[in-house]
Amino acid sequence: MTTKESDCKISEPINLKKHWNSAYINKGTDELGWYERSAQKTIDLINKTGVSKGASILNVGVGTSVIIDELLEEGFTNLIANDFSDEALTKVKSRLNGKAEEVMFIADDLLNATTLNKLTDIEVWNDRAVLHFFLKEDEQTTYFNLLKQVVKQNGFVIIAVFSLDGAKKCCGLPLQLYDEKMLQEKLGKDFKLIESFKHTFINPNGGERPYVYTLFQRINK
Repeated sequence: MTTKESDCKISEPINLKKHWNSAYINKGTDELGWYERSAQKTIDLINKTGVSKGASILNVGVGTSVIIDELLEEGFTNLIANDFSDEALTKVKSRLNGKAEEVMFIADDLLNATTLNKLTDIEVWNDRAVLHFFLKEDEQTTYFNLLKQVVKQNGFVIIAVFSLDGAKKCCGLPLQLYDEKMLQEKLGKDFKLIESFKHTFINPNGGERPYVYTLFQRINK
């Protein structure tokens, strides 16, 4: 991700839906500051869970990332792609061509869900680079309440966000930085940390972006 204002200009007062739609309209996918050529780190964690190829995998804030493409290539058949930006989802659908029919697309706001909150028995919740945009305590509570509502017993949670030494802003917006202990505290005792690691990727502008990747399993519901 990047802190350059040119990547994602904002105006006051900010309308977040317009903000994110503009980001995806004005830039190609490989020009976005948070673009990664491959989602292999996430794929590795999903494979580590041992879930079946038919497992329900909810990818929140998917944007125009290649995670859906790569999961389809891996043979997963029950994929859900969510984003606040319908423009982002339209781009993913176009890129997938006919394979888009194999994916459920949900344009919905994690903080004011009208469709996501109707999902049940999600086996993998996958979030790369969404949670850290929620700065307020009530926003974070809403996010984790939704997660806990839809993830099934023994299901898995993958969260990859900016680490404590990460960027302070992305797309012109301030960020909440995390480590695995902070994420464990937010999830609570009903989730067990399976694995965590730091990963620094180089964004399209050549900037280093330190992340923390975490894999949790729900042990009580």
